[in-house]
Amino acid sequence: MTQKQTILGRISQLAKANINSLLDRAEDPEKMLDQLVRDYTNSIAEAEEAVAQTIANVRMAEADLKSDEEAAQEWGRKAAAASRKAEELRAGGDTAGADKFNNLAKVALGRQIQHESDVNAARPAIEQQNATVDQLKQGLVSMKSKLEELKSKRGTLVARARSVEAQSKVNEAIRSIDVMDPTTELGRFEEKIRREEALVAGRAEAHATTLEDQFDELEDHSHDAEIEARLAALKNQG
Repeated sequence: MTQKQTILGRISQLAKANINSLLDRAEDPEKMLDQLVRDYTNSIAEAEEAVAQTIANVRMAEADLKSDEEAAQEWGRKAAAASRKAEELRAGGDTAGADKFNNLAKVALGRQIQHESDVNAARPAIEQQNATVDQLKQGLVSMKSKLEELKSKRGTLVARARSVEAQSKVNEAIRSIDVMDPTTELGRFEEKIRREEALVAGRAEAHATTLEDQFDELEDHSHDAEIEARLAALKNQG
């Protein structure tokens, strides 16, 4: 009975537990919920076994009680029958026979009294056991409800935590590949490409400038020839 009382106390304590308050005080709510789920699951299993054992004991006690009640009634009938027989024999003048059946009636009455005493002693204990069973059943219902609440809260909490973690990773990744940040690898790579593009353009420009200079030199020589021709004509005119 002590074990059942201990389990009943645990059931009562867990059933009355304020889950939100426990979570508010927990450093790691997810671990706290996992532990609570384990505690409730284990306690429910123990409580169900305690209820089953208690019910079995009650049913056996009730069967014994019924047997004692039936036996008390049966011995009462036997006592009545023996008493009637004694009266018949006494009326017929058979005193010895009457005394014999009177003694049998007394024995039957003694047996009846013993069974009635057993019934009176067993009935309060059975009523108490039935009350304990009712308490255990109510506690089980409450604990199972709490367990479902725990599982629901755990699923919601874990989903929210994972969502926050995922969003944090996404934000961190976005920051790490910010192309406007020259300190990132992508920024440095872009800068390298820009330098290569500028160098190629510079080389092309330098090459084009050299060709133009060469053509300019050719044009300058053609002008010299014309200048010489005009100078010679001026001299001839003089």
